[in-house]
Amino acid sequence: MRVKINVTGIVQGVGFRPFVYRVAVRNGLAGYVRNMGDAGVEILLEGEEHGIQNFLRDLQEKKPPLAQIHSIITTTLTGKNQHANFAIYKSSEETELSGSVIPPDIAICNDCLRELRDPKDPRHDYFFITCTNCGPRFTIIERLPYDRENTTMRDFPMCSFCQREYGNPLNRRFHAQTVACPTCGPKAYLTTSSGEHVQHEDPVREAGRLLSEGAILAIKGYGGFHVAASVTRDEPLQALRKAKHRRAKPFAIMTRSLDAAESFAEVNSKEEALLSSYARPIVLLNKSGAYALSPLVAPDLHNVGVMLPYTGLHCMLFDRVDDAAFVMTSANPPNQPIVKENDEALRTLGGTVDYFLFHNRKIAYRCDDSVLRVHGTRPSFIRRSRGYAPAPLMLKEKARRCVVGLGGELNNTACVLLENKAFISQHIGDVENVETRAFLQEATSHLIRLTNSRVDAVACDLHPKFTTTRLAQELAETNGWHLIQVQHHHAHVAALMIEHAVDEVVGVTCDGYGYGVDGGAWGGEILFCTLESEGFKRLAHLEPQPLLGGDAATRYPLRIAAGMLSKNVNVEPWLLEHSGRLLHGETEAKLVFQQLQKGVGVTSTTSCGRVLDAVAAVLGVCYERTYEGEPAIKLESVAVKGKDALNMEPIIDGNVLDTTQMLHAVFENLGKASVADLAYSAHAYLARGLASLAVEKALEHGVEAVGFSGGAASNQILAEVMRRTVEAAGLQFLVHEAVPAGDGGVSFGQAVVGGFFRV
Repeated sequence: MRVKINVTGIVQGVGFRPFVYRVAVRNGLAGYVRNMGDAGVEILLEGEEHGIQNFLRDLQEKKPPLAQIHSIITTTLTGKNQHANFAIYKSSEETELSGSVIPPDIAICNDCLRELRDPKDPRHDYFFITCTNCGPRFTIIERLPYDRENTTMRDFPMCSFCQREYGNPLNRRFHAQTVACPTCGPKAYLTTSSGEHVQHEDPVREAGRLLSEGAILAIKGYGGFHVAASVTRDEPLQALRKAKHRRAKPFAIMTRSLDAAESFAEVNSKEEALLSSYARPIVLLNKSGAYALSPLVAPDLHNVGVMLPYTGLHCMLFDRVDDAAFVMTSANPPNQPIVKENDEALRTLGGTVDYFLFHNRKIAYRCDDSVLRVHGTRPSFIRRSRGYAPAPLMLKEKARRCVVGLGGELNNTACVLLENKAFISQHIGDVENVETRAFLQEATSHLIRLTNSRVDAVACDLHPKFTTTRLAQELAETNGWHLIQVQHHHAHVAALMIEHAVDEVVGVTCDGYGYGVDGGAWGGEILFCTLESEGFKRLAHLEPQPLLGGDAATRYPLRIAAGMLSKNVNVEPWLLEHSGRLLHGETEAKLVFQQLQKGVGVTSTTSCGRVLDAVAAVLGVCYERTYEGEPAIKLESVAVKGKDALNMEPIIDGNVLDTTQMLHAVFENLGKASVADLAYSAHAYLARGLASLAVEKALEHGVEAVGFSGGAASNQILAEVMRRTVEAAGLQFLVHEAVPAGDGGVSFGQAVVGGFFRV
């Protein structure tokens, strides 16, 4: 009997061909297996029928742990058997099928970690130790199929020792494309900030010692550079904040072990599982009572972003020091992509760091760390990138056509929607300049090539001036693709619907800004969405509030607070009292008051984020936004220690939730209730009010599910209070678990509208 089998999925770079070889030989079959140019695998089998049936069963049931099979297409062949044994053939560049992809980068496995620590092992202390089950994948692949010559490992010809393991079917490095050792593989080296080599027999551990003693280092990893520093010394952190123009944004940290993490943070079982997974994301952990790290690591926050080492190099940094953790933050100039080239690092980071820890393997594609937090027992993505991208989300239904979504302007990703798979790119960042636009275009093209997709349409935001909108228009014109523009909050809700496979939902979408169909600034919306409609219905929203000075108000929330409070009180004395918190002091405060009196230069917004900003300003929690979402993030950190002291009933006027009276109540109770209680009360009011409105609308429309999306859905208090309200009404409550609730999930939602909705 002769059969040809085509397998699609994540089947290159995960030990799939060696697995197929072993299963075929065990079942007495002849033939071959080879990688294909479409990221799939082709298998030809010759032998007894029962052996082939056993093979097909084992293919599904015993596949490598990192492999994901999306489809198995079996074709019976005629003619005589042509093979005497089974072999792994040289890869083919043929591209028959679409939808396969090489896997994400994978953290060092326990087997490699044991070898790294074994003085008798040839790879003892080798920082780049990997095998079939671990190591870089996405960040080294330049083109398909996934073979060494198509990756940045081609610069490192295997020595005889590595070649023997690569060719041994019984070895776990059998056809492992990243196989290397100290003799033939990439080398690590240490330099000064100007690039002068620092001679040391153990540069990685010397880097760890330098960090422990207070130096700032740039460290090259799989997908780019990190900037690293001590977590207990204020001086290097102050210098780092000054150099990066990063006054308050929290730094992620890398801790040596779970035990070390538990010395300064609370870690529950779900968080432990995420931290230890092969993706090794950053997980936001609540600070514990024993937290003794520098306050400059995560200023004024109740949590801290923590990850475990995910390469041999990271593990070795901690070997000869007592430090529980190091700051490990992405190395990028403001509003630029993460740095990946050695020369670029010297040029852009030389004035920031004291030393560089380089290696000489090129990074094909940059990839930032992923960030998650846990709401109860549910994971919530803040950023989906290294360890997850570009592995697809598997959907319940197939899209009508292949659509590329380009996302919004901030926290951008791209998405390729192909049948029942959504391939979301790594984190791109804020697309506000030439560099990030080029990164987005490059990442999108790479994703299309990796998945062998034949694109029909490109989807983007409704905002006419977004860089991503203009890029979509160019791509549509150049490639003959259909152009689909999707309202921002519609994209959020659509993503939630398809993630949970529901046909209709009443969605609460809360964030800082989205361009509305009326040209207004939306951000606290309740929408009704159904697959049977090409668009959505805006059922309700937060009360429009004055946005004094436009962008200036988003940076200085006192402006928003003044506009809201002015509806009930004479705000001038309070504003003058706090004028030192404005950029131009008393002069600006008087100008703001004049604007309020005359109504000049005042636009309005329904943004939930701006309301939270106003509460933060009134409570003295945050007067200036120095990073995206800062006032609201700090407000949540205060609120987690509070209770609902005000217990306000939601004030709903028709389809509008009042926010003026809520802020006035907070203002009036300053000094009567704790700041923490007032902060929690504001959260509880917004969550209950929005949830009550959504429940009312869901019952009116006969809808059984209420969803919560947008950046504010990452807020644990809002999500939990809303959940309780919705479930108490007997409705299903949906939140994101597979994609970010914030703008990192918008590209997926855009693609969903183009591929599933009737547009």
